[in-house]
Amino acid sequence: MFERFTKDARDVVRGAVERCESSGARTVGPEHLLLALLDREASRGSFALSALGLPAERREPVRQALGEVRRRAGLSRADADALAGLGIDVSEIVSRVEEVHGVGAMSDDRRRKGGRTGFGRDAKDVLEKSLRIALAHRDRHIGDEHILLALTARPGPPAETLADHGVTHSSLTRVLYGGGEAQAG
Repeated sequence: MFERFTKDARDVVRGAVERCESSGARTVGPEHLLLALLDREASRGSFALSALGLPAERREPVRQALGEVRRRAGLSRADADALAGLGIDVSEIVSRVEEVHGVGAMSDDRRRKGGRTGFGRDAKDVLEKSLRIALAHRDRHIGDEHILLALTARPGPPAETLADHGVTHSSLTRVLYGGGEAQAG
C-alpha cells in the first residue's frame, strides 16, 4: 500500500514514526499521525487545515491538546465524560498517579526493547481508511489529505481535538472536494 502514497503522505508516515520514537511511545498511534500532519507545509492537507482556520502558526493549541490526551492515557474527552457520569474523575486519577510516579506516568511511553517502531492497530486503521477515502474520491494516490480525512472520520482524540478547532470530516471534504468556497487544487 505504501507505494500508492504520495511524497507528502510518506513524509507524514515517517514523521509519525519520528514523533513516536521521540516521545518514547511503544507504537505509532493516530495522534502521532496527526502531529506529523500538523508539521506539514505546502501540501493539500496543510492547505485544508489553513483554509479551516488552522494555519501553521496556529497549530500549537492542537499539539497541546494532544499532549493532554496522552497524559490521560489516551482517553478522549468523551471517555472522561462517560467515566465522570459513573463518578470517576479522570483528572483526579491522573493527578494522583503523577504525584506518585511523575508527570506522564499514564502515557504509553514505555519503549519496547529492540526492534523497529511498529504501528498500533488504530494507526493501521487510519492508514487503511485513508486508502478507502482515496478510492471513494477516485484519487489514484493516497495523499496527506486522505490521512487527515481518515483521522476525522473515526472517533477518538485526534478527531475530537480537530473538531474543537473547527476541523471536521465534513468541513475537510468540502474544502478538498468542493461544495464550499475553497477547493484544493
